[in-house]
Amino acid sequence: MPARQRRLLAAAFTAAACLGAQCLALTTANAATESTDSTASAEVVSRGVTIPEFYNPPTTLPTTDGTLIRTEPLPLALSLPGLDGTLPGTATRLMYKSTDSNGQPVAVTGAYIEPSADWSGSGPRPLVAVAPGTLGQGDQCSASMGLEHPISLNSQTVSVGYEDLAIYRLLAEGVAVVVTDYVGLGATDRLHTYVNRIDEAHAVLDAVRAARSVGGTSVTAASPVGLYGYSQGGGATAAAAELQSSYAPDVTLAGTYAGAPPADLTSVTKAIDGSELAGALGWSLNGFLQSDPDLKPLAEAHLNDAGKAALTDLSTMCVADALLGYGYAKSTSWTTDGQSISAIIAATPALKDFLDSQRIGTLKPSGPVRVVTGVSDNLVPHAQARQLALDWCAKGADVTYKAVVLPSVGSALLNHFAPLLTDQTDAINWLTDRLAGRPTVSNCWTMPVQP
Repeated sequence: MPARQRRLLAAAFTAAACLGAQCLALTTANAATESTDSTASAEVVSRGVTIPEFYNPPTTLPTTDGTLIRTEPLPLALSLPGLDGTLPGTATRLMYKSTDSNGQPVAVTGAYIEPSADWSGSGPRPLVAVAPGTLGQGDQCSASMGLEHPISLNSQTVSVGYEDLAIYRLLAEGVAVVVTDYVGLGATDRLHTYVNRIDEAHAVLDAVRAARSVGGTSVTAASPVGLYGYSQGGGATAAAAELQSSYAPDVTLAGTYAGAPPADLTSVTKAIDGSELAGALGWSLNGFLQSDPDLKPLAEAHLNDAGKAALTDLSTMCVADALLGYGYAKSTSWTTDGQSISAIIAATPALKDFLDSQRIGTLKPSGPVRVVTGVSDNLVPHAQARQLALDWCAKGADVTYKAVVLPSVGSALLNHFAPLLTDQTDAINWLTDRLAGRPTVSNCWTMPVQP
């Protein structure tokens, strides 16, 4: 497929996605799997949405990370018939084995998409693992379900698969894509461990391993691998680049894009409190408690009835639900003594230590990395993302840093979201250049004059 046709195809799918071409009510879907594993049969319903049986993990998991547990065809909602097959590609729903931050086996879901477009670069077709931005904590919010239902709603929940845009643009370039749902988002056996750097990094790296095992694809062990993520996804890809050498030495990274990464959760926690996306504070707390049950007595001691109810409510919400239900909420209304969550964390060594353990930037990343942050971003604060680039530069990493200069529009959410769109073309071009083997030069030397 010529490059101009690929770009037109990408533009068409982009327009369709942005206009909400398909608005589907989520309904029960019984998934047939390829495996014969023993799976919990209890029906899981999240805010009126019956989660397909495919997402119920088996009682016994494989021992090797990245091993496929089951697959099934995944219908892409935004697709067209083409001469060489369905455009933009053929999708497969995945469940694969990973290891969580406690060293325990965990099942993770996601999707692999084999593109219809040819790869125009030299060498074998590359693979990009897409780490989604914040989607929520309810299983119905997962990125793999968003590929099937880009805009999904009922009377209790609204889910928007906004990551489909970047996915389709990569497919239009002839790049194979694997998307992770992260630990506990989609898979019904546990709560999503939102912004847990180890869980997210492992899920991303094991998604690459799983994609290599999908039958009938053009991806091989020789395929160059890239990572793409913004916001929560930027933190996940940044953490994956740091942990690749120790956790997945078999996954060589040609390049990693980390947009607006929440590298310092202490800073991010302060910023999101009272913002439009204040609900993300509840997702963070829920994730912390899922990862470290020893923190639960502290939560019991500091959260009042309203705070406990909010965490329970948010545990099944998607982003749009949280915006409507908890936009501009302040955590001072959730605590027994009226302190903010940030103040409680600062005064509680166990909580402070946990957040410090989530810091990204303490290890040198593998391969070239591109760090992008909006100078007006006050939701995932610009300063802490810039500091990540500085930390990596100090370790001798190959860093391309870009500060997106846009005016503040008075909305923390829009200040954070705007660079995702304005920088996306440059981000994809940078990543596809790395996948094609084109060299890059670190601009760490410019950091003293970079905003």
